[in-house]
Amino acid sequence: MGSLISLIKISGHYLDDDALLRRFAEAVAGREEQLVIVHGGGIEITRLQERLNIEPTYVDGLRVTDAQSLSLVEMVLCGSVNKRLVRHLLNAGVDAQGLSGVDRGLIRARQMRHESVDMQFTGSVKSVRGEVLFQLLELGVTPVVAPVSAGTDSNFNLNADPVAGALAAAIGADSVVFISNVSGVLMDNELVERLSEVEARVLIANGTIYGGMIPKVKSALDVLSSGVPKAIITDLDGWAGDVGTTFVK
Repeated sequence: MGSLISLIKISGHYLDDDALLRRFAEAVAGREEQLVIVHGGGIEITRLQERLNIEPTYVDGLRVTDAQSLSLVEMVLCGSVNKRLVRHLLNAGVDAQGLSGVDRGLIRARQMRHESVDMQFTGSVKSVRGEVLFQLLELGVTPVVAPVSAGTDSNFNLNADPVAGALAAAIGADSVVFISNVSGVLMDNELVERLSEVEARVLIANGTIYGGMIPKVKSALDVLSSGVPKAIITDLDGWAGDVGTTFVK
């Protein structure tokens, strides 16, 4: 297509904050490359589960989605969160279209496998129809993807991070950018601008990368494993200034 393509995964930290969403939308409007945006919405799903007295269940940090919760996931991710994000993008002048992995069979999913737990309606990516995204990008449209995806007998709830990597690989994206509430990996309070896959794993092993940063870094490394040349962890200010931690093979 001749233009750089970046896949943006926006953290749930931004999704229920109108001021942050406005800033995000303005940043998207100012970018020159073609963008595909993927979002989650776990905070709002948990909030709704609690209001309905449904106990959220997690295994290894992943939500186990039962049949009752799947309906809530579809309602929150494909409905309120996706349309809120699209509205902010439209208001910033971005020609955005919301869709889920179900629409046009963008993402086919299977049940996620676990050694000891039935993951029920929590899924993993089986295949991606990259042409769905190419067609939108060729029209100048920015796709905004909710990670609910199509199985054979039901839909599945997928984690947004691996969905971002799978979509990026399918369209040959130049990078995946994880926009969260942290500027990147810090060492001695200084931002580390670039890490190889080997260096990142060493920093996890020796405890330099710890806590909530570990899953972020592992998601970035998974992106590299899917064939995307680079992954970036940054926050909104960092993205606007092209600053963050870049991971390369």
